[in-house]
Amino acid sequence: MAKRGKSGGRAGRTAAVTAEQTKGTKPGGPVEGVYYIDTGDCELIADQDNSTGWLLKINGVMSSHIDLADPLFLDFEYMRWMAALIESRWPPSGIASGGSAAGTGTTSRLRGLHLGGGACSLARYFAAAYPDARQVVVELDGKLAEYVRGWFDLPKAPLLRLRVGEARQVTETLTPDTRDFIIRDVFAGALTPRPLTTAEFNQHVRRVLAPGGVYVVNSGDGPDLKNAREDAATLAAAFAHTVIIADPAMLKGRRYGNMVMAGSDVPFGDDPQLARRLLGGAVPAQLWDDAQVRAFAAGAPVRHDPPHPHPNLASSAREPGGRGPT
Repeated sequence: MAKRGKSGGRAGRTAAVTAEQTKGTKPGGPVEGVYYIDTGDCELIADQDNSTGWLLKINGVMSSHIDLADPLFLDFEYMRWMAALIESRWPPSGIASGGSAAGTGTTSRLRGLHLGGGACSLARYFAAAYPDARQVVVELDGKLAEYVRGWFDLPKAPLLRLRVGEARQVTETLTPDTRDFIIRDVFAGALTPRPLTTAEFNQHVRRVLAPGGVYVVNSGDGPDLKNAREDAATLAAAFAHTVIIADPAMLKGRRYGNMVMAGSDVPFGDDPQLARRLLGGAVPAQLWDDAQVRAFAAGAPVRHDPPHPHPNLASSAREPGGRGPT
């Protein structure tokens, strides 16, 4: 499971209340309780450490955290790492960078695609950091998407659109060169559904990314690191330049947790501010460069689609955002 940023305990759970919105109505703000959604149920929990914070569980697994008063607050460390990586390449207005990647420049009109919705924590963050950004969040569960938009007062289209659909199917329909970054944060249980982890899917991602774009994935794994190595090998086969961000215990295979991996067609550059930012969090993280990523992945197989995939293979699993190993 993703590590939260604070050292305090997880929000306490009050007596569960099963709630169901009347069909066709919109929720009027977050209220603690268990809500029926298309793929099961979700639970809203008030954050006992933060008077304006809310935690979202999906089918019993912690998925997301939202601070209603501060969209720039990210409680899960791996989301902070993702945000730091994106901001290193495209420094938001008013944030100096020690060195953005060559050929990318600085812009606030970013075009982002989020595969996996959850509470839209990162999309909400980037909407605040880059006010002119255009983002699309792909969420499999239509009822959850309806709830989240009502509960958390998300920016409206065209700044932020929630698209209900299966992540791979949607990605395959998108126009080439139309996204600056794509974030994969999709889990069914402890792992990402395989159709979103293959070399063939990564080619669809490459097609959709604009030159200089970045593909960022949340890779969950246990101490054997088998899944992470295969994720890294498949990413490295598709992109000329890669990085991994994780805490030392995770990199050494000492616990279950999350690694952030990223690929691009241009180098990530040497940004000392990024390294300092990663080390300064509640869970200090290391940044591995391309050579270290390829050494880590050495010997691991590159994942491929089966010869004749079942048409419903990718859509058969629940796809919330913001989850990792349990």
